[in-house]
Amino acid sequence: MLGVLADRTYRNLFLAQAISLVGTGLSTVALALLAYDIAGDKAGAVLGTALFIKMAAYVGLSPVAGAFAGLLPRRAFLVSLDAVRAGVALMLPFVTHVWQVYLLIFVLQSASAAFTPTFQATIPDVLPDEGDYTKALSLSRLAYDLENLLSPAIAGALLTVMTFHDLFVGTALGFIVSALFVLSVALPSPRPSQARNIYDRLFRGARIFLATPRLRGLMAVNLAVAAAGAMVFVNTVVIVQSRLGFAEQQTALALAAFGGGSMAVALALPRLLARVPDRNAILAGGIVLAAGTATAAAVDEFAMLLGLWFVLGCGYSLALTPSGRLLRRSAHAEDRPAVFAAQFALSHACWLLTYPVAGWIGAAMGLPVSALVLGSLAGAGVIGAVLLWPASDPETMEHAHPDLPDSHPHLASGEHRGDHRHAHPYVIDDLHFMWPHGR
Repeated sequence: MLGVLADRTYRNLFLAQAISLVGTGLSTVALALLAYDIAGDKAGAVLGTALFIKMAAYVGLSPVAGAFAGLLPRRAFLVSLDAVRAGVALMLPFVTHVWQVYLLIFVLQSASAAFTPTFQATIPDVLPDEGDYTKALSLSRLAYDLENLLSPAIAGALLTVMTFHDLFVGTALGFIVSALFVLSVALPSPRPSQARNIYDRLFRGARIFLATPRLRGLMAVNLAVAAAGAMVFVNTVVIVQSRLGFAEQQTALALAAFGGGSMAVALALPRLLARVPDRNAILAGGIVLAAGTATAAAVDEFAMLLGLWFVLGCGYSLALTPSGRLLRRSAHAEDRPAVFAAQFALSHACWLLTYPVAGWIGAAMGLPVSALVLGSLAGAGVIGAVLLWPASDPETMEHAHPDLPDSHPHLASGEHRGDHRHAHPYVIDDLHFMWPHGR
């Protein structure tokens, strides 16, 4: 897997991602402490609102960013967004009112809503070989899991020698170093083949999603991932410390078990996906998530929780990590920023639903009910994916262009079948508005 780091451009981009993730992890700890410093025992409400603002920015602004990302040089665009994020991080230590926290978090997450899908859409252009790109997806998943495991520990160690305000400086440094790594390499910036109006640019990613069966299936899987993830991220502390009566250390250990399962699958995925179709792997992950989340209703021992959370981590990585391969297969290079932005927005819309479900139902009706509701949502997502994503999902498909003139250059591409019919890797674009009949 590490052989893909021999590519200098990808290596620098991966380092940019990893370092910015550490900075983001430091800011998560620092923000919680800042909220407590400003709001005291109302810090939970402040953080809950900040999390809602984050998700709302992701859902609302990433498609807008995707619409314009293809018009700008990617390197300059990414570096500018890192600069904005660094500037906001440096302002956070000086806030004294809750509304200032909300405003800066909105600006910070708006920049992230533009940065993340554009960055993700760049990797398949840098690594056109599918095997290399699969390894890159696994490395990215490992980076996210390691950030979740290591950043709290790093923050705890730093807080022994500095104040929490100084952690925001570490966040800013992470974004600055990320920008320097991006600046150090030349990035491909595929341009649209023709000028498009604002409406077309804004909704192009969503249109490709809705017209592509495998991506409609991915939309449903996003719900399963968010339902299981919300159960883990929202309710672990309640299960461990309120229901089972353990302390903070056991909460951290339970979350580490989830991260460990995710990393174990991420390491195995490149070889697995060389033998197993993406659809089978993703649906298997979704089934594990649905069953595991519902099983959480019966957890009454810490050892059982550790085992179940490890299994959920495996399912989480199995369902989530290959999604980049689907997006890569389903769009031309020029449309990838819009498609990745659509996936970013749609997936976070699911989190916007499942986070409150996990918290409110758990508080009002108890954790077993919350687990069963979230497990049902995950199961509905898996069933939806099975129905929306046909088992036969070839990349190359035969289709007809009865409206094109005989002299149109597109008819010369692919394998000719006669009568304006030919076969080639099929994606939704300006010449292919809908999926071939029966698919």
